[in-house]
Amino acid sequence: MSKIIVTGVDGNFGGEVVRNITKLVKKEDLILTCPFSKGLEAFEKEGFDTRVANFNTYEGLEAAFKGGDVILIISAPFVGEKRQNAHKNAIDAAKAAGVKKIIYTSLVNARDPENPSVEKIDHAYTEEYVLSLGTDYIFLRNSQYAEAMITSYLTSNGVMVSCQGDGKMSYISRKDCALAAAYALTKDDLHKKILNINGPESLTLHEFVEIGNRETGMKVTVKDTTEEEVYAAFDAIGVPRTTGGKFLDGSPAPYSSDGMVTFARAIRLSKMDEFTDDFEKLTGTKARTVATMFAAHDDYQVGRRNSTDN
Repeated sequence: MSKIIVTGVDGNFGGEVVRNITKLVKKEDLILTCPFSKGLEAFEKEGFDTRVANFNTYEGLEAAFKGGDVILIISAPFVGEKRQNAHKNAIDAAKAAGVKKIIYTSLVNARDPENPSVEKIDHAYTEEYVLSLGTDYIFLRNSQYAEAMITSYLTSNGVMVSCQGDGKMSYISRKDCALAAAYALTKDDLHKKILNINGPESLTLHEFVEIGNRETGMKVTVKDTTEEEVYAAFDAIGVPRTTGGKFLDGSPAPYSSDGMVTFARAIRLSKMDEFTDDFEKLTGTKARTVATMFAAHDDYQVGRRNSTDN
């Protein structure tokens, strides 16, 4: 069995990957990392091989990844040059440490030059850098997390301001994206693949909200408006324009408005409407529906922001 490295295990995504992958492989086959030793304490007590690995600096990464055969690199929660450098550090260290395959959590339609999402720029850079090295890979191009939109729905005060028009998105649970990552890490027969990790239905935001209203009994409406008004709505609740800004403790929106508005633009322009059965083929299960998540919405919240910026 390959030795598997799961990074970022202190975060929402990485922690969920661990919960899933321990059902697929033995504890002894895993190396768990995160940026700070405090985030590893619980895993260390359970007997896992734990190592500190902070992507913001190359120092220590090669040693942290030594002995691993396949690695999950979870995209960092900041945007721009800092994220690109962090990803490059992790990739270079993994290759130097002898890691044979990189699993990377990317974004649907990441390398389309006409995709206006600022988020996709770093994903395109990372994919292209991995390809330039000739190493084995699986790129998991995730659709938008349903949790982000469910949290927005529940905290909307009855009106969701939107600039994504009638564009469609195959909303998927972060839990299912983590499940896909766990399976990808264990697939010794998958090489140099790009997989679109989509939810089981392609929906407009209006359709998404209709499902939410039906399942929760709330009466939320969607107000179609301009990008400028959406920026203003985020400004009003203290959401920074970029990930370099100040994030408020307890904010219902642990993401930047630049990321969300340009993401909505991409949806409006049909640049995010990938809809495949790659998730089911990879995991052998069907992804959660939006209705299922709304019915148990307390379990499907976006959660706090985990970042080495803080």
